[in-house]
Amino acid sequence: MANDEVVLRQYLSKYKHRDYTAREVINLIQVYRSLVYRLEAFVFNNGTRKDLLNLEGTIPVNYKGAFYNIPVSIWLMDTHPQNAPLCFVKPTPEMTIKTSKWVDSNGKVYLPYLHEWSHSGSTLQRLVQCMIAAFGELPPVYAKPRNQPRPPYPVNSFMPQPSGYPYPQVSPQPGYPTATPYPTTSNLPYPSFGSPYPAPISTNGTPYPAATSYPPTTSFGVAADTAGGTITEEHIKASLLSAVTDKLRRKLNEQSQQSQAELETLRRTQQELCEGKTRLEDIFTRLQREKVALEKNLTILQEKENELEAAVERLAEQDGVEADEAVVTTAPLYSQLLNAFAEEATLEDAIYYMGEALRKEVIDLDTFLKQVRTLARRQFTLRALMHKCRQKAQLAC
Repeated sequence: MANDEVVLRQYLSKYKHRDYTAREVINLIQVYRSLVYRLEAFVFNNGTRKDLLNLEGTIPVNYKGAFYNIPVSIWLMDTHPQNAPLCFVKPTPEMTIKTSKWVDSNGKVYLPYLHEWSHSGSTLQRLVQCMIAAFGELPPVYAKPRNQPRPPYPVNSFMPQPSGYPYPQVSPQPGYPTATPYPTTSNLPYPSFGSPYPAPISTNGTPYPAATSYPPTTSFGVAADTAGGTITEEHIKASLLSAVTDKLRRKLNEQSQQSQAELETLRRTQQELCEGKTRLEDIFTRLQREKVALEKNLTILQEKENELEAAVERLAEQDGVEADEAVVTTAPLYSQLLNAFAEEATLEDAIYYMGEALRKEVIDLDTFLKQVRTLARRQFTLRALMHKCRQKAQLAC
């Protein structure tokens, strides 16, 4: 394989994307081993000749449960993969081209995959797979009648393998082959080689479906319902109807799954919106309650503010306030409590200053102890009186 890669790169020396094209060709011939590559001269319709890489061989096609080797020729442009390859069906002397919507009378292949060729997404392997699928629906060739005279030159034949596709093992032939160029008189010519392409056989050993003559075709290029045709019009209609039905079923299934997914998403969104609505309603109700409470507190605050302003105005009109008249009790119990508290505070101050006098040795210890004992006894009595007054007035003790 390494030697093949070296030879292939030599063939592709004038190609714009040599490395990419070489990798694609190697990957293709590893899968379809009957395809061999050659560098040959291709003649375009305007008479221009150009050396292009030609992949020639057979591809296995499953038609009605039997595998057939369809001979094809794939020409890679020197700008590959920017431009689509040129594909031809190259029948053997025992075969005849059957025109259809995929193949014209010159053997040129027309596929949607070639028409929609993309340099970034299209590959040779995918192209061959599309050809196999298309030829499985409408075979591009059929066998000539056996009573027709055979060509004077020998024709090689394939032997089917024990398992797998019945294509032969053909090793690539390096170097330029001895091939004659395309004749320029035909509309879409392809080269005529010295040795004819061998005739393929199916896996069950039977040749391609025989036809006594060219089957008449309809306006769409498919075979009419005749005794010598390989595919009748009813078969084609049934095949097309089945293909359209399967495609519509797949489309409907995909559309249904997509609609179900979108519906599930909408349901989840609706549930989330309903939950959000409930939360917003709760928040709105709480805000309404807080608004009412704030308005009520604001009214009370304004009333208190008015009272304070009135009191400030009254105090401003007065000349002065006596300290003894500033505090006026409303009941005798409160007056008794106030007097006891004031006297107890004075005793606290007296005891403090007695201690300062002893520290400064203004009085002696005996005098200090005698006076402090008297003051403390009176202070205890006042505190007991204040406790009883608070209990009577139901004040916090």
